[in-house]
Amino acid sequence: MSTPQLDELDRQLIEILARDARVSNRKIAADLKVTEGTVRGRIKRLQQDGMIAFTAITSLGLANSAKLAFVGVQAEIQNAREIGQKISELPMVKAVMITMGRFNILTICLFDDLDQLHELASEQILSLPGVHHIETSIAVKTVKYNPRIVRITDLVTTEGAPNLA
Repeated sequence: MSTPQLDELDRQLIEILARDARVSNRKIAADLKVTEGTVRGRIKRLQQDGMIAFTAITSLGLANSAKLAFVGVQAEIQNAREIGQKISELPMVKAVMITMGRFNILTICLFDDLDQLHELASEQILSLPGVHHIETSIAVKTVKYNPRIVRITDLVTTEGAPNLA
Protein backbone atom coordinates (compact mmCIF):
# COMPACT_ATOMS: atom_id res chain seq x y z
CA MET A 1 0.00 0.00 0.00
CA SER A 2 1.50 3.33 -1.05
CA THR A 3 1.61 6.45 1.07
CA PRO A 4 -1.00 9.00 -0.05
CA GLN A 5 0.53 12.01 -1.77
CA LEU A 6 -0.20 15.42 -0.23
CA ASP A 7 -0.17 18.54 -2.33
CA GLU A 8 0.17 22.12 -1.06
CA LEU A 9 -3.60 22.53 -0.63
CA ASP A 10 -3.73 19.36 1.51
CA ARG A 11 -0.88 20.67 3.66
CA GLN A 12 -2.55 24.06 4.13
CA LEU A 13 -5.85 22.38 4.99
CA ILE A 14 -4.17 20.13 7.57
CA GLU A 15 -2.37 23.13 9.10
CA ILE A 16 -5.66 25.02 9.51
CA LEU A 17 -7.41 22.00 11.04
CA ALA A 18 -4.44 21.36 13.37
CA ARG A 19 -4.90 24.86 14.81
CA ASP A 20 -8.70 24.60 15.10
CA ALA A 21 -10.56 21.46 14.01
CA ARG A 22 -13.90 23.18 14.62
CA VAL A 23 -13.41 25.82 11.92
CA SER A 24 -16.13 25.67 9.28
CA ASN A 25 -15.54 24.37 5.79
CA ARG A 26 -16.85 27.70 4.50
CA LYS A 27 -14.18 29.64 6.42
CA ILE A 28 -11.44 27.25 5.28
CA ALA A 29 -12.61 27.58 1.68
CA ALA A 30 -12.56 31.38 1.91
CA ASP A 31 -9.08 31.39 3.50
CA LEU A 32 -7.68 29.01 0.88
CA LYS A 33 -9.62 30.57 -2.02
CA VAL A 34 -11.26 27.30 -3.08
CA THR A 35 -14.84 26.06 -3.04
CA GLU A 36 -16.49 24.60 0.03
CA GLY A 37 -17.02 21.38 -1.94
CA THR A 38 -13.27 21.13 -2.55
CA VAL A 39 -12.60 21.48 1.18
CA ARG A 40 -15.26 18.90 2.05
CA GLY A 41 -13.88 16.44 -0.53
CA ARG A 42 -10.29 16.92 0.60
CA ILE A 43 -11.20 16.40 4.27
CA LYS A 44 -13.12 13.23 3.40
CA ARG A 45 -10.19 11.86 1.37
CA LEU A 46 -7.66 12.72 4.08
CA GLN A 47 -9.81 10.91 6.66
CA GLN A 48 -10.30 7.86 4.42
CA ASP A 49 -6.54 7.72 3.76
CA GLY A 50 -5.88 7.82 7.52
CA MET A 51 -3.96 11.09 7.23
CA ILE A 52 -6.22 12.98 9.67
CA ALA A 53 -8.75 12.13 12.35
CA PHE A 54 -10.93 14.27 14.55
CA THR A 55 -10.98 13.70 18.29
CA ALA A 56 -11.32 15.62 21.54
CA ILE A 57 -7.94 16.07 23.20
CA THR A 58 -7.95 15.38 26.91
CA SER A 59 -5.45 16.44 29.53
CA LEU A 60 -3.62 14.06 31.83
CA GLY A 61 -5.85 15.40 34.63
CA LEU A 62 -8.84 13.60 33.11
CA ALA A 63 -7.12 10.24 33.12
CA ASN A 64 -8.50 7.62 35.48
CA SER A 65 -4.89 6.88 36.40
CA ALA A 66 -2.90 10.04 36.89
CA LYS A 67 0.55 8.44 37.26
CA LEU A 68 2.66 8.03 34.15
CA ALA A 69 5.46 5.52 33.58
CA PHE A 70 7.75 4.51 30.76
CA VAL A 71 8.85 0.91 30.40
CA GLY A 72 11.90 0.30 28.23
CA VAL A 73 12.03 -3.24 26.87
CA GLN A 74 15.02 -5.14 25.48
CA ALA A 75 13.54 -7.85 23.29
CA GLU A 76 14.78 -10.18 20.58
CA ILE A 77 15.26 -7.92 17.59
CA GLN A 78 13.65 -10.30 15.10
CA ASN A 79 10.49 -10.45 17.26
CA ALA A 80 10.30 -6.83 18.41
CA ARG A 81 7.17 -5.95 16.38
CA GLU A 82 5.33 -9.08 17.50
CA ILE A 83 6.30 -8.49 21.14
CA GLY A 84 5.33 -4.82 20.82
CA GLN A 85 1.92 -5.88 19.53
CA LYS A 86 1.41 -8.20 22.52
CA ILE A 87 2.42 -5.41 24.91
CA SER A 88 0.00 -3.01 23.20
CA GLU A 89 -2.90 -5.29 24.13
CA LEU A 90 -2.30 -4.76 27.87
CA PRO A 91 -4.92 -2.34 29.30
CA MET A 92 -2.52 -0.06 31.23
CA VAL A 93 -0.33 0.43 28.15
CA LYS A 94 -1.28 3.58 26.24
CA ALA A 95 1.51 3.68 23.64
CA VAL A 96 4.11 1.29 22.23
CA MET A 97 6.99 2.33 20.00
CA ILE A 98 9.69 0.30 18.31
CA THR A 99 12.90 2.24 18.97
CA MET A 100 16.62 2.24 18.33
CA GLY A 101 19.08 2.52 21.17
CA ARG A 102 19.30 0.94 24.60
CA PHE A 103 15.77 -0.48 24.30
CA ASN A 104 14.06 -1.63 21.13
CA ILE A 105 10.54 -1.17 22.55
CA LEU A 106 9.34 1.77 24.64
CA THR A 107 5.92 1.83 26.28
CA ILE A 108 3.95 4.59 27.95
CA CYS A 109 1.67 3.44 30.76
CA LEU A 110 -0.84 4.99 33.13
CA PHE A 111 -1.19 3.41 36.55
CA ASP A 112 -2.86 3.94 39.93
CA ASP A 113 -0.33 2.50 42.37
CA LEU A 114 3.15 0.97 42.38
CA ASP A 115 1.86 -2.57 42.90
CA GLN A 116 -0.15 -2.26 39.69
CA LEU A 117 2.91 -0.97 37.77
CA HIS A 118 5.10 -3.71 39.26
CA GLU A 119 2.58 -6.36 38.14
CA LEU A 120 2.55 -4.92 34.62
CA ALA A 121 6.32 -4.72 34.29
CA SER A 122 7.42 -7.87 36.11
CA GLU A 123 4.57 -10.28 35.56
CA GLN A 124 3.07 -9.24 32.22
CA ILE A 125 5.83 -7.67 30.12
CA LEU A 126 8.97 -9.37 31.44
CA SER A 127 7.28 -12.78 31.23
CA LEU A 128 6.64 -12.48 27.48
CA PRO A 129 8.76 -14.87 25.39
CA GLY A 130 11.63 -12.96 23.78
CA VAL A 131 11.78 -10.19 26.41
CA HIS A 132 15.22 -10.14 28.04
CA HIS A 133 15.27 -7.02 30.22
CA ILE A 134 13.03 -4.11 31.20
CA GLU A 135 13.56 -0.81 32.99
CA THR A 136 10.76 1.28 34.40
CA SER A 137 10.85 5.05 34.82
CA ILE A 138 8.11 6.88 36.68
CA ALA A 139 7.28 10.47 35.74
CA VAL A 140 7.36 12.57 38.92
CA LYS A 141 6.66 15.94 37.31
CA THR A 142 5.48 16.84 33.83
CA VAL A 143 7.37 19.88 32.58
CA LYS A 144 5.75 19.91 29.13
CA TYR A 145 3.10 17.76 27.54
CA ASN A 146 1.50 18.61 24.22
CA PRO A 147 -1.68 16.55 23.85
CA ARG A 148 -1.93 17.74 20.22
CA ILE A 149 1.02 15.48 19.44
CA VAL A 150 -0.24 12.34 21.17
CA ARG A 151 -3.14 11.59 23.45
CA ILE A 152 -2.18 9.07 26.09
CA THR A 153 -5.28 9.31 28.24
CA ASP A 154 -8.33 7.08 28.06
CA LEU A 155 -11.64 8.51 27.01
CA VAL A 156 -13.74 8.67 30.14
CA THR A 157 -17.48 8.62 30.71
CA THR A 158 -19.24 10.95 33.12
CA GLU A 159 -18.92 8.27 35.82
CA GLY A 160 -15.14 8.23 35.31
CA ALA A 161 -14.89 4.71 33.88
CA PRO A 162 -13.08 4.26 30.56
CA ASN A 163 -15.29 4.55 27.52
CA LEU A 164 -14.42 1.49 25.46
CA ALA A 165 -16.73 2.33 22.58
